[in-house]
Amino acid sequence: MPVSKFTAQTLSIFLFTNWFLSGCTPFHQTSVAPTGTTPSTAASTPTLLPTTEATPRTLDMGWDLLQSGLERRLLNIYDNNNQFVESLHILRLNQNLFRLDVAYNEIPKDLEDWQAETKALIVVNGGYFRIEDDKYIPNGLAIVKGKAFGDSYDTFAGMLAINENGAELRWLANNPYDPTEELWAGLQSFPLLVKPDGKLGFSKQNEDNLQARRTVIGQDKDGKLFFMVASKGYFTLHQLSAFLTASDLNLDIAINLDGGPSSGIIMDNYPQETISAQTPLPIVILVYSR
Repeated sequence: MPVSKFTAQTLSIFLFTNWFLSGCTPFHQTSVAPTGTTPSTAASTPTLLPTTEATPRTLDMGWDLLQSGLERRLLNIYDNNNQFVESLHILRLNQNLFRLDVAYNEIPKDLEDWQAETKALIVVNGGYFRIEDDKYIPNGLAIVKGKAFGDSYDTFAGMLAINENGAELRWLANNPYDPTEELWAGLQSFPLLVKPDGKLGFSKQNEDNLQARRTVIGQDKDGKLFFMVASKGYFTLHQLSAFLTASDLNLDIAINLDGGPSSGIIMDNYPQETISAQTPLPIVILVYSR
């Protein structure tokens, strides 16, 4: 059934199915930039941010410069009992130095295999998918080398659109997919966590209170792109939406990608930044140096 024809009840069931599973596999992390890199705007000591409803107690490790145009930041998050509950790993990319692409195969692969095949600098899990006749099919639209797969989502979703000028994130309510537009690559997912102009994207009224691993793609008001992975399974959708909206990331828009066991990121030359997905993936987002 096309998503645009979903009833509210059907969409609720779909959301529950996709976000129910959460993965809490520990991973090794470091707050020190790799050898040969220098911190950019990082403070000399971590900053402990105050606790609010939108911003839990957070230990901010600051920005590290991995290479020109590529920065990383680690936010360690603690609950009201001072227990460590989540690490939000953030990458920020300058599009003048990096380009994005999308890859899809109806037979899923591990992130490591995707990276080995595509030779991409960064590979991130993509959007939702379903299985039909042993084939993995995109939910929503995926565009690979100009060819579209799947059906476009309706206004509740967002889209990564890539053309010769670069990549941008869109809210389909403001900018519906136009099949006549010449896009080299693209990917749709939902919900919006930050709506255009930095507004709250997923309200408390829509909260399902399901915690899960999360992957997010965002774009700030200067056009820089963000990938964020929270792999401990702490955030609900509303909590993450409120956290990102209240953050200092200057986000213009942010879209939730597939979560749960699908969440993962791998970086060539930076193995310490890898967060392995817990399942093979048919759809991934790729980052290359220009």
